[in-house]
Amino acid sequence: MKDGLGLGDAYGETLRCIGAQGEKERLGIISLLGICYSERPLRVDELCQALAVGIGSPDFNPHNVPPMSTLIGCCQGLLIVDKEASSVRLTHLSLKEYRCTRSDLFAGAHSTIAETCLTYLNFQHVNDIPPTSISDLQHIPFLPYSSLCWGSHARRGLSNGAKSLAVNLFGQYSNRISARVLMEDQSENPDPFVTLEDGFVFSGLHCASIFGIVELASPLIEMKGCDISQRDSVGFTPLIHAVMNNHEELVELLLAQGSIDSTRPDEFWGIQPLS
Repeated sequence: MKDGLGLGDAYGETLRCIGAQGEKERLGIISLLGICYSERPLRVDELCQALAVGIGSPDFNPHNVPPMSTLIGCCQGLLIVDKEASSVRLTHLSLKEYRCTRSDLFAGAHSTIAETCLTYLNFQHVNDIPPTSISDLQHIPFLPYSSLCWGSHARRGLSNGAKSLAVNLFGQYSNRISARVLMEDQSENPDPFVTLEDGFVFSGLHCASIFGIVELASPLIEMKGCDISQRDSVGFTPLIHAVMNNHEELVELLLAQGSIDSTRPDEFWGIQPLS
């Protein structure tokens, strides 16, 4: 911190310096945005891949992945690498407190992160990976975070862009590796994932119910042929997922559908959804 400057003034001056870097401004601002608002600490390779994503682009360009040394320079000392955890963090947590005093700072952060994650999950090279390849994901390090966290960000900031990208993702969702990652995360019993002899089943409505996003679940329910009581490969219905994740509004939406059976237990624990 410079002499004579309060903490807020020091951060303000540093952010102005970041904004004066020309082409490097985007890397600096987006890096700080990702670290300040991520659901968990991001690893170095996750952050670098995320920064290479052009929102709405059809596929990933590995040449756009910036080196970590460049990001640290762009962030003017506000970002450091925790070598023990192989993760990236803020130099001081007070920056998160400072952001709360600036409503104009990182505006639309959650919608931006949601759009970044959804763009990544819609990339062709990601969609080419079959759901059965769950154990070989090292070459796409941003996949787990994108699959498990995009909905949490979208629930806090669901932009029109995120809606459109989510609709694209839900097309043929059972063929997506991201659906498999999310379903495994929701299960406490690994046995169903050994063979999946009957094929992999996990719909967009299951996903929307896990994240509790009513704006995405409603149009899915209204689609012709939608089975709101369909069981995924773990044996869970959308209602069970919504109850397990404490999404009251989504539960009410599902219960309002006359065709849903709220007493039918799941296939593995035999527990009724509303018990």
